[in-house]
Amino acid sequence: MQNKNFKRTTVTAALPYANGGVHIGHLAGVYVPADIYVRYLRLKKQEVVFIGGSDEHGVPITLRARKEGITPQDVVDRYHKMIKDSFEKFGISFDIYSRTTSETHHKFAAEFFRKLYDDGKLVEKTSKQYYDEEVQAFLTDRDIVGECPYCHKEAYGNQCENGCGRDLSPEELINPRSKRSSSTPVLRDTKNWYLPLNEYQEWLKKWILEEHKEWRPNVYGQCKSWLDMDLQPRAMTRDLDWGIPVPVDGAEGKVLYVWFDAPIGYISNTKELCESDPERWGSWQKWWQDEDTRLVHFIGKDNIVFHCIIFPVMMRAHGKYIMPDNVPANEFLNLEDDKISTSKNWAVWLHEYLEDLPGKQDVLRYVLTANAPETKDNNFTWKDFQDRNNNELVAIYGNFVNRALQLTKKYWGGVVPECGELTDVDRQALDEFKNVKASVEELLDAFQFREAQKEAMKLARIGNRYITECEPWKVWKTDPKRVETILYISLQLVANLAIAFEPFLPFSSKKLRDMIAVDHFDWEQLGSTDILKPGHQLAEPALLFEKIEDSVIETQLKKLEDTKKANEAAEYKAKEIKPTIDFADFEKLDIRVGHVKNCEKVKKANKLLKFTLDDGSGQDRIILSGIAKHYQPEELIGRDVLFIANLAPRMLMGIESQGMILSAENYDGALSVTTILKEVKPGSQVC
Repeated sequence: MQNKNFKRTTVTAALPYANGGVHIGHLAGVYVPADIYVRYLRLKKQEVVFIGGSDEHGVPITLRARKEGITPQDVVDRYHKMIKDSFEKFGISFDIYSRTTSETHHKFAAEFFRKLYDDGKLVEKTSKQYYDEEVQAFLTDRDIVGECPYCHKEAYGNQCENGCGRDLSPEELINPRSKRSSSTPVLRDTKNWYLPLNEYQEWLKKWILEEHKEWRPNVYGQCKSWLDMDLQPRAMTRDLDWGIPVPVDGAEGKVLYVWFDAPIGYISNTKELCESDPERWGSWQKWWQDEDTRLVHFIGKDNIVFHCIIFPVMMRAHGKYIMPDNVPANEFLNLEDDKISTSKNWAVWLHEYLEDLPGKQDVLRYVLTANAPETKDNNFTWKDFQDRNNNELVAIYGNFVNRALQLTKKYWGGVVPECGELTDVDRQALDEFKNVKASVEELLDAFQFREAQKEAMKLARIGNRYITECEPWKVWKTDPKRVETILYISLQLVANLAIAFEPFLPFSSKKLRDMIAVDHFDWEQLGSTDILKPGHQLAEPALLFEKIEDSVIETQLKKLEDTKKANEAAEYKAKEIKPTIDFADFEKLDIRVGHVKNCEKVKKANKLLKFTLDDGSGQDRIILSGIAKHYQPEELIGRDVLFIANLAPRMLMGIESQGMILSAENYDGALSVTTILKEVKPGSQVC
């Protein structure tokens, strides 16, 4: 509960999917805030474990392996290493970063499932699923393509990505076919095991809606929207050949559902850590089954349901596990005003950043925290990245540190001087930063990392203003003793900065500690005015941050521009000519000219326009078309358009659509309604 005093904390960060690298959206949404929080708890000398690992099962991995002609294990081995190395170089300080293909995890997840099965906590159900008779395998939704029943473009079995964007089921597709063999799949009965979420609905309502109102509004709100509906049993097994085999007789060819298997990875990875050093970590049960342990999940908003509803139900059904005390999920981060897309390579990849901007881990950590999408989607731009580095890290934080250390070196040989009698200016500076510990701590405890970092930066602003007001370079000539006090207070501020920024900017804090010749600080020292004792010898000062030139930013923007052009070229190339047909097939289409008498948006359908056409018959013809994102209705009124007149009517949003408006799709996805060069009468036939 919110006010309980826990003895220790288990912190998990969402397991990244091992079919690609980690990008800035992942970092801002999950890994940077999780690392800040864990480093903060360690500074406070609290008992904490930080668990991470790669999620290595599931359909996308099999699809990538098939596409590249390699095994799924080859895929996950490649990306697990890339992700793990990138996290280490970036300073994400996991206590363990393991993987769900490990022997420990396979055994643990299978035993977890088997206990639920033996205890009667799972429901066995038979359903129909598409089966490819040529490859002799059940097909996943992504293995099935066909015609979208709404916009009539090619769609996957789970979503129409090329057209209207609707979520679909494979059974809705027109003329479905298998991507694995191009054959027509058939529906066959298959048996799977389901977690009866409906049986835990009342418990979930009490636990979340009544006992955790302190959760972030996006988390609480999404949970409430699910719990306001009737929860349904959810399949925990899948018909696949890549994953953890279902440990039940008669379940050959089935594996654990990746969203059953993956969160258990938090527990199995903890077990692996504890068994590697039991003297330090104790038993894994201490971290997952002891009521004195606080559990915190750091995730993105797309994983809220799995971590707040499905995984807790799994642990509740098992009967021995603690529940998450908080799930501080973030919203999404966009890139240069566009949604980050891994499939389109529209991202700033961590492994590439580390190569392109070596030594600048903390700059990215700072910018991502400053733009953290804690309450709403936010945006990353390279210009803002440059501005925050040059105008904040360099001009404020780095500038103050450099001034304080260089002045100490110049006037006192790099030795901390004595503090003399205080003036009003000194007292004002000391008063301004004496409460910094309480304010930063309060914000970090509430998972408000963006505001906490702002509070830490206030110390540098105070320091710059203090040195500027005191002007020690002038005072030195008339009152050297006064300069001693100015430098003493300035150096205490420098030490405070090293502590306050340790969770946020660990590399810079280490560099700053080296410059002031201190191995380690504790959180309790933050806010103190006597951290560095008189007579303490400082090391050689150096620049804490360096300016980023325009050429560096231009290189990154050029890379994104090249990506955009490559995507446009690929999309254009992808529009291959369809298979050859007979002229007789073409003659079956009755394409005619229609005059648009009226056009309006369809309520509750943001992609549909309703056309009222004069088709020459004397009666109005109604056609719905998914082009609302490309035209305003008034633009089309009075136009002559081409439409298919003999297409079978179809009900869309409760309206009968009597044909199809023809449009041309540009390489960038923009649609242009087809029309005619000369005026002809409505109903004229295209031949």
